[in-house]
Amino acid sequence: MQTVHLSNFEFDFHQRSVRLTMMAYTTAALLIIMTANTLSLALVYTALFSGAAVLLYWLIRKSQVRYTLTATHFQQHTFRGGWVVKWNNIQDINQCTYNIDGWHQPLPWVGIRLKSYSPYLDSICPRIISEILLSQRGLLYLGMKQHHVRLSEFEDIVLDPSLYKSAEGQLYSGLLAMLANRMSYQRNYHGYDIFIPMSDLGIQGDELIGMARRYIAAAEPEHPHQ
Repeated sequence: MQTVHLSNFEFDFHQRSVRLTMMAYTTAALLIIMTANTLSLALVYTALFSGAAVLLYWLIRKSQVRYTLTATHFQQHTFRGGWVVKWNNIQDINQCTYNIDGWHQPLPWVGIRLKSYSPYLDSICPRIISEILLSQRGLLYLGMKQHHVRLSEFEDIVLDPSLYKSAEGQLYSGLLAMLANRMSYQRNYHGYDIFIPMSDLGIQGDELIGMARRYIAAAEPEHPHQ
């Protein structure tokens, strides 16, 4: 299976749209600097535009989310870090739905159900755990609502710091425990452990699901020691 890269948008300085934007930005900066009455004012303008350019670049890179699909694994890359899941550790992948009176309404999330939590927890970059916990609060709330759980319990489980013991007997604490507990709650409410916003993909959710299932089918079976 060939390696595939996905992204919510591509940031490549050699792309025509990016080059034109930077050229226009630079031209405007030069025109303002040239109209400055004094050298000191020109230096101030130069510093301001340089700082703004760096900030713009940083904001663009920070908002970029990328995914890589290889023959062996599925990986997320963000400005803060990412995670890795082997295909043979995925039990199911599908679009999340919300049950309203027996009707399943699609949600803009792709869900992944794992066979084992430990490989995922051991691979994830700690810097993105807080972001995951915060960005998926609404999804947890919907899950509780559709299962008629008392919403007063939301605050008790949204950031559950209890020690988590994996099926392999490994103990997790701190942020990793919070993430593992959240995954467990989400599995009870939605049936999945990892959630990918469709807006981060650059393709339709069903395209990723179909592609991922082909990779899963072609992956080597899980070995007992994994």
